[in-house]
Amino acid sequence: MSYREEPRELFYRPSADVFFRALAGSWPLPGAAVVLTGMGRDGAAGLLALRQAGWWTAAQDAASSVVHGMPGAAIELNAAEVVASPAALGRDLARRLAGQ
Repeated sequence: MSYREEPRELFYRPSADVFFRALAGSWPLPGAAVVLTGMGRDGAAGLLALRQAGWWTAAQDAASSVVHGMPGAAIELNAAEVVASPAALGRDLARRLAGQ
């Protein structure tokens, strides 16, 4: 693996959007994805692609975020099914993985 300049329209390296879109298009089964605190919009469009592909998606709430840019952008796009603190998201994900 090496650094690549593509896609040029995304200047984040590595890019959460590229990673999430790749999962949405090629992972055989739905999974779970979370966008946590961070600057910018990276991950929002990719999280939406995952949600549309049937994944459980979540974003960190503003109250617990150091920087609410990335999760806020995901929330604006309606990409996150669940919006909560990392502790609450962890509990919800653990319940889902346990089949409850």
